Amino acid sequence: MAPVPAPREPSSSNSQTRDRIADAMLELMADGNHLNHDAVAARAGVSRRTVYRYFPDQDALRHAACVRMSPGGKIPDTLDDLLGGLEARFAKFDRNAAAMTVALASAEGRAMRNQLKVERDITYRGMFGNEVTALGEPDRSRAIAVIQLLSSGFVWREMRDQWDMQARDMAIAANWAIAVLRADLRRRGDKPLAEGDAEGSVE
Repeated sequence: MAPVPAPREPSSSNSQTRDRIADAMLELMADGNHLNHDAVAARAGVSRRTVYRYFPDQDALRHAACVRMSPGGKIPDTLDDLLGGLEARFAKFDRNAAAMTVALASAEGRAMRNQLKVERDITYRGMFGNEVTALGEPDRSRAIAVIQLLSSGFVWREMRDQWDMQARDMAIAANWAIAVLRADLRRRGDKPLAEGDAEGSVE
């Protein structure tokens, strides 16, 4: 059977229905199931047509699941949002721990993360671009990539599973590490990363 045509979400859309569908997506992910409109509809207790009305394709489903697990429903786009929001970010990952764990280890989760790759790249370069101006490529990308990693679900998972940390401890550790990296970037000028920190060298 061909997919039901998917009109734009009407202005009268029911936010409770959208939330129920989004919650169903996280439940499916937590169980390790593939996200598709039929499975989401069955888990949410709504029709397939309703799911298509809110989320017209597979990309929309994945994006909605990612938003559901992310504080504010988006990638933080200012330094204040990123650094000041790390505890809330990690706490929300905790609240969705089962779905997050699967998302970090599954092909579905990888597709979900990769869907935001361009947006993530633009956003982090916008936040930290001025701090890596003196560096050449690929060092600019290397520096920004490490900073981005420190606020990611992968760091949350390792600090939670391997070090038994809570969100506040994670945020303190990640903020410290990011501050150290930014301080080094301010001092190093165009010194290549392969030559070690700004004031010393690789041991």
